[in-house]
Amino acid sequence: MDSTRGQLLIAGPAIQDPNFWRAVVLVVEHSAEGALGLVLNRPSESTVGEVLPQLTALVDPAEEVLVGGPVAPGSVIVLADFLEPADAALISFDAIGVMGADSEPGELVGAVRRARAFAGHAGWGPGQLDSELSRGDWILEPARSEDPFRPDPSELWSEVLVRKGGSYALVARMPPDPSNN
Repeated sequence: MDSTRGQLLIAGPAIQDPNFWRAVVLVVEHSAEGALGLVLNRPSESTVGEVLPQLTALVDPAEEVLVGGPVAPGSVIVLADFLEPADAALISFDAIGVMGADSEPGELVGAVRRARAFAGHAGWGPGQLDSELSRGDWILEPARSEDPFRPDPSELWSEVLVRKGGSYALVARMPPDPSNN
């Protein structure tokens, strides 16, 4: 098993699960025990100010909360670009990581460049993500520091595929339902 931590999982065209259809998932952790990721391109209809006012010191109150995945949708994970990676509970890549559950948002003001709130996360048991990768369900691409913080996250799936190039750029231009073409 090779860890995919810090990679983007780009949903391949065969994935029909509505939780992951055309999803881009940042792998935050991947080990023999399983994997944890955050779907980066599923904005909700709720803003941070409406549903998570305790986070407004770190996250713009007008920013939408993203749906991080189908696991524990009532829990919140804050992904941030930390000035000092040691301040994160877990680093995915570079200085991008998650805020600790026991961290006080106000204490991290000035310790992060930017942050985004996610409701829920994506999770895989031991070997599950490895199996999905070997089947070709996911397309891998190294994450860039701007990927989790795009102004319009809903465009990320096609943008990352175009960035990957080649035949992936063609997949990015596929209509949602090719039979309507």
